[in-house]
Amino acid sequence: MDKKVIIIGAGGHGRVISDIILACGDEVAGFIDDRADVKINGFKYLGSMSEIENYKDSLFIIGIGNNEIRRRIAKTYPHLNYYTAIHPSAVISRTASVGAGTCVMPNVTVNSMSEIGEHCIINSGAVVEHDCKVADFVHLSPRVAIGGIVSIGELSHIGIGTSVVSEINICEKVIVGAGGAVNRDIKEPGTYVGVPVHRLEK
Repeated sequence: MDKKVIIIGAGGHGRVISDIILACGDEVAGFIDDRADVKINGFKYLGSMSEIENYKDSLFIIGIGNNEIRRRIAKTYPHLNYYTAIHPSAVISRTASVGAGTCVMPNVTVNSMSEIGEHCIINSGAVVEHDCKVADFVHLSPRVAIGGIVSIGELSHIGIGTSVVSEINICEKVIVGAGGAVNRDIKEPGTYVGVPVHRLEK
């Protein structure tokens, strides 16, 4: 039986998730968004965030790209049943795990024994090698390549085309700019850019 999924957030990321839900053979029940004038590709507008409790027995996914906002919504509504959206073209090892509410986009690879947390975004073409641990509310941008035995802390965002070599630990709340190369542990929150990456001063 097809699953019916409500998407919280009708911006660009939410609309991408709607395509993944359909590709999985499931149904988009509609969008919830505080902006009543959003463009939702012909799907139903179900109302603002205040309407969530009216649909509490439904499946939900948070379609918002900002890690902090996604976390706030998930913590505000922990009782909801969260849908995990994995595009059919993604290759997920049978020994890997993907947490509730996470979105795995087209052509992603997640290899043996890796763990992807809850409410993450694993964007198009990203590669997560073996034995990695990606914490909750992380965003791996398109074409990110993560070597084996890497850990990435909660609320981190790894930019487009970034490479992380094997056996690296990245702490929570780290932003790595597009095209970066991470070849050493990152132990302090902040923004890092370059090849190899260095921390931007505040």
